[in-house]
Amino acid sequence: MLKLSKKADYGLMAVNHLARHYGEGTYSAKDIALAYGIPAGLMAKVLQRLARRNLLVSHHGTRGGYTLARPPLFITALEVINAIDGPVMITNCVTARGECFQTPLCTVKEPLRKVNERIVNALSALSIAEINA
Repeated sequence: MLKLSKKADYGLMAVNHLARHYGEGTYSAKDIALAYGIPAGLMAKVLQRLARRNLLVSHHGTRGGYTLARPPLFITALEVINAIDGPVMITNCVTARGECFQTPLCTVKEPLRKVNERIVNALSALSIAEINA
C-alpha cells in the first residue's frame, strides 16, 4: 500500500497552515501543533527538518517561529514529502545492496516504475497554493 508517513502528513499540514497565513508573520511549532491536535515535540521535529531542507525559515527570539521560505506557489507537495520521508518509491526494486535478486525475471518492475513516475510527477506539479485553493 502506498502511504505517507504521519510525519509527512504533519509536514504537509504545517506547510499548508503557513501558506494560509503567508505574509502574516511567524508561527511556532506549538501554535501549529495546537491548531491540529498534534504533539508539539513531534511538530517541532517536523518543522526543523523542513527548515533544514530550506522549505521554511526559522526565526529565533520571543516572537520567533517559522515562515515559508518561498511563496506557496513555488513549494510543491513532493518537496515537502521528500524532506520528511525521502524519495517517493512504491517498490523496493533497488535497495542499499543494489537491485533485487528477482530483477532479471521481474515482469512488473517497468510498469511499476511508470506508476511511480506518474505519482512523482503529480506531486511535483501540485503546489502548496493549489492545496489551499
